[in-house]
Amino acid sequence: MAERQRIERVPGRRRAKLTPAPGTTAEPTPADETAHAAASDPGGPAAASGPNDERMRRDVPPHY
Repeated sequence: MAERQRIERVPGRRRAKLTPAPGTTAEPTPADETAHAAASDPGGPAAASGPNDERMRRDVPPHY
């Protein structure tokens, strides 16, 4: 039988927890770190942003 993720029930919580997938680690890879940093950096390179990016970052949905 192939090794798979398991569902673990956590007492006192509504949601279950998945065990790590076989062959994976919890540490991010260097590609994940650079992609996350680029996505969360508001002062990133201007060439990668579009004409409406700054306005979209300032906008707040009406339900806030």
